[in-house]
Amino acid sequence: MYAYILRRLLLIVPTLFGIMVINFVVVQFVPGGPVEQMIAKLTGDAVSATARVGGQAGGEVKTTAPPKGVGAGAGGDVNSRYRGAQGLPPDLIKQIEKQFGLDKPAHERFWIMMKNYVRFDFGDSYFQDRSVAQLVIDKMPVSISLGLWTTILVYLISIPLGIAKAVRDGTKFDVWTSGVVIFGNAVPSFLFAVLLIILFAGGRYFDWFPLRGLVSPEWDHLPWYEQVTDYFWHLALPLLSMIIGGFASLTMLTKNSFIEEINKQYVVTARSKGLTERRVLYGHVFRNAMLIVIAGFPSAFIGVLFTGALLTEVIFSLDGLGLLGFEAALTRDYPVMFGTLYFFTLLGLLMGIVGDIMYHIVDPRIDFESRSV
Repeated sequence: MYAYILRRLLLIVPTLFGIMVINFVVVQFVPGGPVEQMIAKLTGDAVSATARVGGQAGGEVKTTAPPKGVGAGAGGDVNSRYRGAQGLPPDLIKQIEKQFGLDKPAHERFWIMMKNYVRFDFGDSYFQDRSVAQLVIDKMPVSISLGLWTTILVYLISIPLGIAKAVRDGTKFDVWTSGVVIFGNAVPSFLFAVLLIILFAGGRYFDWFPLRGLVSPEWDHLPWYEQVTDYFWHLALPLLSMIIGGFASLTMLTKNSFIEEINKQYVVTARSKGLTERRVLYGHVFRNAMLIVIAGFPSAFIGVLFTGALLTEVIFSLDGLGLLGFEAALTRDYPVMFGTLYFFTLLGLLMGIVGDIMYHIVDPRIDFESRSV
């Protein structure tokens, strides 16, 4: 097992490098880089798509130089290459390119960027006067809250429901719960979020839940028990909107896994020995049936944490990592884009190894040493 883990760790290096190369090359061909953003700001043509949550202005270009080697786009000294640059002095265009580190060839910028990232030096944002690391740390509480609680609640709902459906396969309980599962799978989480706002957040009917933020403004001055209540009161609607679309697939996966195991010969043998149905189910079937479900927890958490909450964050005005990445793509804030891509890709690859380790913990009979990586 240790040799397998070592091989997987070594495989992270070329995998991560390849992902960074592909994304860096693709970005070179995407129009509207940071230089264009600066030109639009200077000429008054900047759009409002970069507005921040909570009314904070976005797209403000800082006066300090960006981190070395981070960025994309063509270098050069001809302002005609930039849309909207007509009338601006060529020296000003050169100065802007130098400020963003775009006066160097693309391959040189990439190698400098990767050397910095190996040291976990992600530099500073182009359009926010803060470091990328500080931005990520500030957004983490929102995303971790959404990702962790959603994943835990989805598992707590889906596993018992999936087991109950497997044991009662074909009964009325299985039929009507399947209807609920299909409904949850069919309704997009963002649409359900809008419905919750209309019903319970002062949209039209009841004003029971807050609509904005993770906690109340006076949260720091509340007793600890009221802080906990306030925290979950703010999370109630966002979590419900994410859970409704997340429990369906896991419920059916749990059900199908149990049905497959229940029909195997060892279960028939255990029943013939006089074991109770409960002991057969939880003493023999559970370990084998739950392999794929339990081992998928790390990747499920990462998926919800970094990719599944963007629309929820926007709808409920929660300033998390999903919104940070979306705004970075809009403003072409390359330090934030590439820095978060590097960190979260590395984290996802490590979680994949954790998932394999969990397979082995749940069932020690699984031997990864006999498999090729």
